Amino acid sequence: MGSTPARRNNQNQFVQAVLARSTREPFGSADYNVRQSDHSPVGSPCMEFGHMLRELHISNLALIADATLELDAGLNCFTGQTGAGKSLVIGALEILLGFRSAGDMLRHGATEGRVTGVFHLASPLLRRRLATLTDLPIEEEAEVLLVRRIFASGRTSASIGGHPISATMLKAVGETLADIHGQYDAQFLLNPANQLALLDDFGQTTALAGQFAQIWHQRHQLQQQLDNLEASQTLRRQQLELYEFQASEIDAAELHSTPLDQLEARQRILANVEKIKSQAEAAYAALYEDDSAVIGRLKTIATILLELVELDGEFSEPASQVRDAAIVLDEAAFALRRRIDRLELNPEELAEITDRLNAIHRLIHKYAGAGGTLDDVLSHRRHIGEELNRLRQAHADVSELSAQLATLKKQLTELGQRLSAGRQQAAKTLIPLVHRQLADLGMKEARFHVEFIAPVPGVPSVQADGSSQGLESVELMIAPNPGQPAAPLRKIASGGELSRIMLAIKSILATSDRVSVLVFDEIDANVGGRMGAVIGEKLHRLARGHQVLCITHLPQIASFADRHITIHKTVENNQSFTNVRRLEGPERTRELAEMITGKNVTPISLAQAQELLELAQHPAITSSTPAARAENPAPAPQKAVRKKSPARRSP
Repeated sequence: MGSTPARRNNQNQFVQAVLARSTREPFGSADYNVRQSDHSPVGSPCMEFGHMLRELHISNLALIADATLELDAGLNCFTGQTGAGKSLVIGALEILLGFRSAGDMLRHGATEGRVTGVFHLASPLLRRRLATLTDLPIEEEAEVLLVRRIFASGRTSASIGGHPISATMLKAVGETLADIHGQYDAQFLLNPANQLALLDDFGQTTALAGQFAQIWHQRHQLQQQLDNLEASQTLRRQQLELYEFQASEIDAAELHSTPLDQLEARQRILANVEKIKSQAEAAYAALYEDDSAVIGRLKTIATILLELVELDGEFSEPASQVRDAAIVLDEAAFALRRRIDRLELNPEELAEITDRLNAIHRLIHKYAGAGGTLDDVLSHRRHIGEELNRLRQAHADVSELSAQLATLKKQLTELGQRLSAGRQQAAKTLIPLVHRQLADLGMKEARFHVEFIAPVPGVPSVQADGSSQGLESVELMIAPNPGQPAAPLRKIASGGELSRIMLAIKSILATSDRVSVLVFDEIDANVGGRMGAVIGEKLHRLARGHQVLCITHLPQIASFADRHITIHKTVENNQSFTNVRRLEGPERTRELAEMITGKNVTPISLAQAQELLELAQHPAITSSTPAARAENPAPAPQKAVRKKSPARRSP
């Protein structure tokens, strides 16, 4: 598996090899049997998992120049001396899945590092979920290539199936594919929100929780709308009163009854009627009444010209023109007279029109501003009408929203009570199972319970209904030793205790756990060889429904591995290299012997190693211990205890 710098394959060769392998039969019974170690324990898992990590390629990462790890479907154990780089492999996987930043892990002198994982995705549901998370067309891909690149500049990039994805997408994909648990950190199970989801899976209340979440979000949105409406109720009332006053004021002016230009023309006439009449009289007198009136003189001139026409025909045209002018002026004089006769001083009409014009100009100044027009006022009136309709509708919306919220609240209460009852029953069933598992793992005094946390009284009504996950939140609590108060699982200080607690819980929740690839970094911390055998069998049983990757220092655990991988460090040309190699047959026996006695391997230590491998094929607690019976309980009313087929498990 591993390679020295002289034998390193480049990334393109690795990808080509992956593509070539993807044309073979997927990991199934035939392919899996070929990969089985000669010393694999009885009852090794078959490839019915939703997914698994088939291969991991690491290039230019810290001490690893180039290494390829081929992994099995069941329990994969990594062994090697302290400092050889075992945790570096887990760190590379964390980088690949977006659980940690690359930081300064690029190998010294390299311009680019890369971590590549080949995931076999047997579950169509899982493929659809990943396609949804990444918005990429990978639903039909049985195998997916996940790549994380690290550059000397500090920049990183990620891709899935050859398509680039963001860091947020990468982390979401990682949380779906794997759960990595180290001595002092955990990913999925330590998150209280995920604890609640796992409890729902165990108690078969997931569908009910989904219904509750959907209605909760609907109510939350409606409540926000109602809060916004109620918060602005005073302002809306003030706006409504203002707009109603403005609309009434504009409507009272009857702006459409008489055009403004006609009113202004009539006002000018009435305001100047005496002047108009006086000057019109003078004009009429000059035309018709005075001794030297124009019309009389024109008639005299026309008579003279007509007499000249009889003497000289050339005067006919000017004579005709003067005569016509006299006729036109005569008609003008009569029209002027009629207009003068109709002119009357009317103070009442003048006052009425003046008041109306003043009112119109005041509205223009008020609603259109300086330079505004009557059209601007009319446009403002139309806007007022629209706002009045909106404000009146808002009042109706408050009543309608209140009715809808009352209905949703009733539904939430009913669903929430059913959901809480199911979770309480699931917790009641889960707690004794965890106690039995912990007893097998050397923590028989530890007390485990599920704490249900109700909403805090006095919070806003939308929060009084809990969260979208239900009427309560949960916290997995543990008191590892007698006399100690229970604390949240995520706050347990001891890495060894936390590892065993995690293993106990995962052993029980194995059939409902939504993550199929489980990674344990030094789960044997602070435990002895006797407990190592128990942990080894637990991991082996857990690997029946999950792919398990485990770093261990104990031969008792490594003997249960379906695939045993050793990691060792070499020095060439004053440079350190971490190499990875699969162990089988005598090599594996010798590695276990070295883990027992160190480098001084003796026939006795070899015999002990061989005995460990043989015992791993016939685990001692398979059917005799309480924990084993808890993993295979008799049928009970609580359906969640019954194991499901891994192939049918949701991702």
